[in-house]
Amino acid sequence: MEWANETLVTEFVFLSFSSLAGLQQLLFAVFLLVYLFMLGTNAIIVSTIVLDRALHTPMYFFLGVLSCSETCYTFVIVPKMLVDLLAQKKTISFLGCAIQMFSFLFLGCSHSFLLAAMGYDRYVAICDPLRYTLLMGHGVCVGLVAAACACGFTVAQIITSLVFHLPFHSSNQLHHFFCDIFPVLKLASHHSYLSQLVVFVLGVFALIIPLLLILVSYIRIISAILKIPSSVGRYKTFSTCASHLIVITVHYGCASFIYLRPKSNYSTSQDTLISVFYTILTPLFNPMIYSLRNKEFKSALQRTMAQTSCLVN
Repeated sequence: MEWANETLVTEFVFLSFSSLAGLQQLLFAVFLLVYLFMLGTNAIIVSTIVLDRALHTPMYFFLGVLSCSETCYTFVIVPKMLVDLLAQKKTISFLGCAIQMFSFLFLGCSHSFLLAAMGYDRYVAICDPLRYTLLMGHGVCVGLVAAACACGFTVAQIITSLVFHLPFHSSNQLHHFFCDIFPVLKLASHHSYLSQLVVFVLGVFALIIPLLLILVSYIRIISAILKIPSSVGRYKTFSTCASHLIVITVHYGCASFIYLRPKSNYSTSQDTLISVFYTILTPLFNPMIYSLRNKEFKSALQRTMAQTSCLVN
């Protein structure tokens, strides 16, 4: 009953860039250019994969889905952040905050399981190449993507419901640039140890379980590569996995730092910096790491551009 005279929170105020008032216009220009470049590269990747039949393989199917996922993920966060960089009042409604949290959790968790599916694809391609077409048919690939989305939806639904059913009666000042779990949870008037534990367990499920599946796949992959007699053959085989390993390291490194460390080590400034890297720079680098440095993809891109120019002329 002590909350009876307190006002319910109906909106949140973002404070993450408030200390950089003189640099907000510069940050807006930089982030906008990065965002537009990321949208452009992902559009090129998806279009090339759809239009070039040589890329109609499981690996590129997953790459296309990954590009779409990252585009949607950034769309949930970056446009609002860009508007706030130029706005005097940097607010989001209570419902808008809940929708944003659900959306980025859904896409982020799905991304983790999608990386696990891509690890399985590399395992089958290297360890069982003769049955690759059979084991990784279109129906299997679609099923793996659907399972990744189902896991992401479940985790996002539980965490978002848990966080936004808590009472918010005190401060509405959010020390972040989007509605992330722990900054919002920190504003709740009361949250139990159980709610924190559930969030942590679900974070473990969404991060550690896919990571373990990836590790199992790569243990088998490395074992198979070591059996190849030629050093050139070993290098060529392992190079098909290098991009996936780089993206896994960045994704799980950032996500684990934010969501799996003890609450006593929580730092607003550190989390904001890592989140900027995680939500803006990582989706920028991933397309270049995965596709734009890939010889097969670049050849397909050249063919697609040539066909398109012929149709235009």
